Amino acid sequence: MTIDVFILNTAVVDFRRDDFDFVTTLAGQGGLVKGSHADLPAYSQSRLQEWIKEGCAAPGGLGNSAPLLAKAGLEVAVGVSLGKGDFQGLDAPGRYFHEVLVSCGIDMTPTVIHPRLPTGQTFIQSTASGDRPGIVYFPNANDDYDLNDIKPAIKRLKPKIIYYMYSGLSRRADAEGGRILADFIHWCRQQNIVTLVDSHTLTGNPQQIIASGSEIDDYRLLQPLLPELDLFFTSYDEAIMIANTLLPKREWVVHSDTENIRHLLSSLTKKYWQRENRTRLLGITSTSGAHAIHRLPDGTISDPYEVQSRFIQKGKLNLVGAGDSFRAGLLTYVCHNLAQFKSGKIDFKEAIQMGNLFAARYISSPLKNRHDCIDPYYKMEALLDQSRS
Repeated sequence: MTIDVFILNTAVVDFRRDDFDFVTTLAGQGGLVKGSHADLPAYSQSRLQEWIKEGCAAPGGLGNSAPLLAKAGLEVAVGVSLGKGDFQGLDAPGRYFHEVLVSCGIDMTPTVIHPRLPTGQTFIQSTASGDRPGIVYFPNANDDYDLNDIKPAIKRLKPKIIYYMYSGLSRRADAEGGRILADFIHWCRQQNIVTLVDSHTLTGNPQQIIASGSEIDDYRLLQPLLPELDLFFTSYDEAIMIANTLLPKREWVVHSDTENIRHLLSSLTKKYWQRENRTRLLGITSTSGAHAIHRLPDGTISDPYEVQSRFIQKGKLNLVGAGDSFRAGLLTYVCHNLAQFKSGKIDFKEAIQMGNLFAARYISSPLKNRHDCIDPYYKMEALLDQSRS
């Protein structure tokens, strides 16, 4: 058996209401923080189930990406840890998460039921303005994710691509300063699997942290991990925070965004992607598309380049999950052109443009049916082709 993409960890249900005032208190406007167990609201399982039925919940984490990949026609499996409970063996969020992904045709057989910790939950306070809201994430069962438990499923499913979500959000998988995850990704590459890991911005006020030049301990986890990855994309703000932690200090405000992005891509490539000649693609996303740099198997490294989105959306947008949907589009294109990717002959810019297309559709779709915005790959590819003219 061979599947296309195996996505790991960070099963979470996003609860969104305008009366979650505690979210803004903990995260601030537009911030994303990891909540402690002591801060987890004592909502009953029946209350959570009511909110699910009322449409106040949606699968988050890999629940943003996995259905999009499946809708595009890829064979997708998910390896997650869900909480034990009274809803056919799972807690209310876990049962909901499981049923939504199964309904999308996703293989959930690698699921582990955690005997003590509940399913991961995220609370989002809705905003009337459409700006990115504050978000508080409670990892729960994700914190105890054991990468060794998933290796038998990898051997059984033989995935072409492993997508791990997210570095920095699982205490057990992030142990030993990121070395546990880095060693696991190295093992995956030894199985001839293309690898992508997503990091996550867990900061109450990103702009304030960027302005201060502060280092963030969670980004040190990328030190052993980045050399192992084939694909890595992050946002501009997150890239600066990563650089403030891992690279020599730089006065960002005296340079243009484009100059900063070129510096970031070149510096990260030089520091982390010099050894092992294989295809690698590193990128930084923005509201207008993405910038990227790639390395070919012969060791050739491109200059940084910009890929302006041909699918810019206007009007009311919901930006939560924009990065996840971008990566889903990127992976869909890479998976359909895997031999070309490995040989370095893939059209890197069109791969990124497919990410732009997925993201544009996702952020402009109604919350209740965001997964339905993606069509089978041949239709998405046709849209990509039409957009060139």
